[in-house]
Amino acid sequence: MKELLIDDERLDYLLAENLRIIQSPSVFSFSLDAVLLAKFAYLPLRAGKVVDLCAGNGAIPLFLSARTKAEITAVELQERLADMADRSIRYNNLEHQIRILNDDVIGIAAKIGYESYDTVTCNPPYFLAHEASEKNLKEHVAIARHEIHLTLEQAIQSASELLKQGGKAAFVHRPGRLLDIVTAMRANRIEPKRIQFVYPKEGKDANTLLIEGTKDGKPDLKILPPLYVYGPNGEYTEEVRLLLYGHNN
Repeated sequence: MKELLIDDERLDYLLAENLRIIQSPSVFSFSLDAVLLAKFAYLPLRAGKVVDLCAGNGAIPLFLSARTKAEITAVELQERLADMADRSIRYNNLEHQIRILNDDVIGIAAKIGYESYDTVTCNPPYFLAHEASEKNLKEHVAIARHEIHLTLEQAIQSASELLKQGGKAAFVHRPGRLLDIVTAMRANRIEPKRIQFVYPKEGKDANTLLIEGTKDGKPDLKILPPLYVYGPNGEYTEEVRLLLYGHNN
């Protein structure tokens, strides 16, 4: 195994899961979105196969490993992020359950199997490639946040290609792309079944969207209760503390 930490990397805790993850403030660190998606997605409890697309430094696969015994494949295009994920997986002794592939999400089903997976999770780039709002970011972050190498439609197409009939795909994104997401899901045989909006606090607009669909499912969309991140006191709500720490006090 190569040196565990390089450059400005640090070893952080995934508190509720009692796991550790390698992160770098200048390269990539996971956000609350990864926690929300990992806790939102349907998972087979034991036997089964799961894929996480746009895996970054491996936060979502690590979170998922605490919820399922299924085999987890993580796909990440950027070599540095895939390497961080691989070292985190080995540090936590999860090589028997999680494998990281440094590969392109586009066309990945041709390499790891069409219609072979029970669940696909994906935290794709949120911003269009031409948007300049954060293009001054370093390359690793820009690629993770902007549709430079992967569009929303391409991510959803890859998810559909990977899923078995009846399998589930879960995405986290921005509410402003809701209609684009639903349109792309239905165009790729994934019927939206559950949506949850996440709000910074009561009285504010939603800033995060969680959505899950079933491949070749029948129309029957459920809108889940809203999730508020912060309470009136500026601290995490009980629900979010439970997600992050495994307890609400």
